[in-house]
Amino acid sequence: ERLVQKCIEVRGVKVKIADVPVPVPYGSAFEGEVVRRADMRIEFGGKKSRCFEYLRMVELDDVTDGKVEVIGPGFEDIEPGGFMDVGIVVDVAGRGMQEDFEPVLERQMHYFVNGASGIQHIGQRDIAWVRIATSAADKGFSLEHFGKILHARYHDDFGAIVDKVQVTVYTDPDLLQEWLGKAREAYDYRNKRLANLTDNAVEEFYTCTLCQSFAPDHVCIVSPERLGLCGAYNWLDCKASFSINPTGPNQPIHLGKVIDTTKGYWEGTNDYAKVGSHGSVEEIAMYSIMENPMTACGCFECIVMLLPETNGVMVVSREDPSMTPSGMTFSTLAGMAGGGLQTPGVMGVGKFYLISPKFISSDGGFKRVVWMSSVLKESMADELAAVASREGDPELLDKIADERNATTVDELMAWMEEHNHPALVMDAIF
Repeated sequence: ERLVQKCIEVRGVKVKIADVPVPVPYGSAFEGEVVRRADMRIEFGGKKSRCFEYLRMVELDDVTDGKVEVIGPGFEDIEPGGFMDVGIVVDVAGRGMQEDFEPVLERQMHYFVNGASGIQHIGQRDIAWVRIATSAADKGFSLEHFGKILHARYHDDFGAIVDKVQVTVYTDPDLLQEWLGKAREAYDYRNKRLANLTDNAVEEFYTCTLCQSFAPDHVCIVSPERLGLCGAYNWLDCKASFSINPTGPNQPIHLGKVIDTTKGYWEGTNDYAKVGSHGSVEEIAMYSIMENPMTACGCFECIVMLLPETNGVMVVSREDPSMTPSGMTFSTLAGMAGGGLQTPGVMGVGKFYLISPKFISSDGGFKRVVWMSSVLKESMADELAAVASREGDPELLDKIADERNATTVDELMAWMEEHNHPALVMDAIF
C-alpha cells in the first residue's frame, strides 16, 4: 500500500494526486466536515479522554518507512458512541529535515486527518479531539489508517525534506502516559524558544490559514509575542513553515506603517485582515480584546471572555468542563469565540499567550484576569508566577479565582473583594 503518485493533465497543467490507502473517500472536499455525536462511532480526546499528537525528527537508520503500528487495543470493543485515550507519535527522517521543522509538520496532522470522509479533527498537541463517524467505521476505518494517511501525506507534501515516515499509535495506558510525558517536554521546549524575541524587533508577522476549512473567514496573525491560537505555531514555526513551503498557509505580512503601537495596529496587518477574511474583518488590534480582537476558528486552547460586572476577564481552558461565572461551559462559549466571528470581549487564544507582555496589554494586561480554569493555574504555575512578579504583584495568582472558588458572578465578586483583586480599582475596561 505504497503512496502512488499520478500526474494528470488539467487544461495543460500537471496536477499531482496522492492515493491515500484508506477505506473511505479522501480529499480536500471533506476538510471541515463535522461528525455529530449521534453519528459518532468513537472519539479520542474531548471532555472524557485524552488524545495527543507528537512528531519528532530521528536518524534515518532509526525509521522503517511506511511502518504503522498500533500498540494496545483498538476501539472494536468500545461501545458505539464511546471514547478512549490515543497517542499518535510520528517519527520522520530526511536529509533536508531540521529540528525547527518538527512543529510545522506536526501541525499538519490536523489538515491531513481531516481529508478523510467521516473523520473530524480539532485541536492539536495534547488537546487534540478526533471523532470517527459510524459510517467510516462500518467501511473499515481503524486506528491503523491514521498512520497510513500521515505516511502518504508527509511524503506527498514534504517529500523534499522527508525521506522516511513511521507512525506509532498508542492506546496501551502505560506507554501512552510515557509518550505523553515526552511529548509535553518537547512542547515546552518549543514554547520557550521565543523568550527574548519581541514584536518590535521584527519587520514582519505571519499569517496562518490552516484552519480556514472550519472557519473560512478566520484570520490568524502570528507575531513573536502572540503565538497562534492553537498554541502549536509560534512566529519561528511560521517562519520555518514559509521556508519549507513559500506558497503554503504561513505567509509573511510586511508590517509597514505603524498606526497604533498600544493597541497593535499596522497597515500591513489591517490590509491582510481584509484580504484573509474575504472582507468580513476590516481591522485587527493585536493587543486588545475589546477593540477589533483577532478572530478564531475552533482549535483554540483557551477562551478569554469579558465579565462586565468584574471589570475583568476570565480564561477558560479547553480541558475544563466545569461551569464558569458567565453561566456557560467551554463548549457553549466556543460557539461564541469561534467560526471566524470578530466579537469584542470574546477571544480564542493559545495558552502561552497569557504569559506574553502583550496579552491584552492595551486593556490592562494580565491584571484583568479575575477567573481562570484551575488546570491552567496548576499546569502553568511557574510561568504564571513569573508573570505576577513582572506585573508587580507576586500574589496575583492567589487573587484569581477558579471553578473551585466561584462558578457565578456573585461568588466571583465576593472572592475578588475578599482577596483585593486589582481589577476592582483599575480603570473601566469598556
